[in-house]
Amino acid sequence: MVVLNKIYTKTGDAGETALGNGARVAKHSTRVTAYGTVDELNATVGLARLVAEADVDAALSRIQNDLFDLGADLCRPDMQLDGEAGYPVLRMVPEQTKRLETEIDAMIARLEPLRSFILPAGTPLATHLHVCRTVARRAERLTVELATMEDINEAAVTYLNRLSDWFFVAARIANDDGKGDVLWIPGANRD
Repeated sequence: MVVLNKIYTKTGDAGETALGNGARVAKHSTRVTAYGTVDELNATVGLARLVAEADVDAALSRIQNDLFDLGADLCRPDMQLDGEAGYPVLRMVPEQTKRLETEIDAMIARLEPLRSFILPAGTPLATHLHVCRTVARRAERLTVELATMEDINEAAVTYLNRLSDWFFVAARIANDDGKGDVLWIPGANRD
């Protein structure tokens, strides 16, 4: 259980922070940047929830919880030492990605196929979900970059990849099942 009795500790004043295993690293390290971007994504999901109806809000709530799991996973390096932690280390699992895939498939069944790229616009919820999608893609790029330097849980990358797809399809659903999508018109303003 987490206990936060004091919010500021002054331990990061010199530009370092503690990882989940207690190691100290620079706050600008790739690992911290990756899980910090996951935290930013979680905040953008919170904004989307402000305008979401009950069913979408429930899905976004589940995603926010998954994103905390993901942050916990990314902030703890040395996966091979998980057994020595003395407690169960929280890692993303394939079932979390599978749930997203099931939800994506159900949403896609409601949509006509795309015949054009769409602009990140439309209803307030769709627009918020597009912001979530782009932040998820950035978190994914940073996590993939981290994976080139250190071992990470492959399920973390897969989850982020699928999550950005989920946001894209959910944005189309929020645009009246795609009928309100704002289509890209190549070269429309060149004259």
